[in-house]
Amino acid sequence: MSNVVFKPLAQTPRPLLIEQLNDARVIAHLPLLHGVFDDAALDRFLEIKAARWEQDGLGHWAFWRDGVFLGWGGFEKEDDVWDFGLVLMPDAFGQGAAITRQALAFARTEPCIDTVQFLLAPTRRSMRALQRIGAREAGEIRHGGQIFRRFLLNVAD
Repeated sequence: MSNVVFKPLAQTPRPLLIEQLNDARVIAHLPLLHGVFDDAALDRFLEIKAARWEQDGLGHWAFWRDGVFLGWGGFEKEDDVWDFGLVLMPDAFGQGAAITRQALAFARTEPCIDTVQFLLAPTRRSMRALQRIGAREAGEIRHGGQIFRRFLLNVAD
């Protein structure tokens, strides 16, 4: 299987992002997403993601393999840690571990990243993938008015 290609999120065809963020299988794991995701919501979303690149020097990418859009995600600075988020297309469910390993390999080359945080919605039942990469559970955290399970991974070692 070929490596995942990281591309600018804004270059993703709009219909793919709108389709993904209106899919009930995706929405089930995104408690901060409310309502129908339309063109106006996509404009706001892309503006926010572009601002994070400007502010932090990192942000979210689109993930592609062999010309197929797998989803999006990346790193955003949250207080003293870098949060890693990953939102996959339903057909790409199950490919998250490989994408995460590739993203963490990138993180280990970035001197500004020493700790990576993963916030998982309560709908996520299995935490084995995070445990296999060495992330440790750090309790629960409230973010955007929702409760998430928090995991931390030191990548500076």
